[in-house]
Amino acid sequence: MNKFTKTSLVAIALVFAQAATTSAFAATPDLPSLHQQGAVTYLSGGVGSDQAAAIRGVMHKYPLVLEFAGATHQGNEYLADVPVHITNMKGATVLKATANGPFMLASLPTGRYKITASYDGKAQERVVNVSSSGHLRTLFVWQTHSDRSAS
Repeated sequence: MNKFTKTSLVAIALVFAQAATTSAFAATPDLPSLHQQGAVTYLSGGVGSDQAAAIRGVMHKYPLVLEFAGATHQGNEYLADVPVHITNMKGATVLKATANGPFMLASLPTGRYKITASYDGKAQERVVNVSSSGHLRTLFVWQTHSDRSAS
């Protein structure tokens, strides 16, 4: 390879590396803040397209991803302000928080958990197995009415 070709390849590689670094850091400000509750680190949010995209970009880093939606006559819509209660199989509370948007990402220790999420007075439960080497995504969907203001 001649010197010009090598120099060109290095320059192109640097441009791609800079673009990747810029993209990675650009998404960071859109992430909601991390919270700690006991041994569990979590974040919740996803209201707005920028924050939802930032959360989707880091989902793979969390062993548990919860998603909340309401089924309407027009299709599904994301939900927020969903109380979430996670217990281990002995009944001890591991996490009790409110999802500030349609996504909640949690770093739970490996184990089996019962998740209870509520919306509009209706609770749903799931039992899940979380592993340190996996990624589990659980969807909660409630029947909602998109025309609440008309009622």
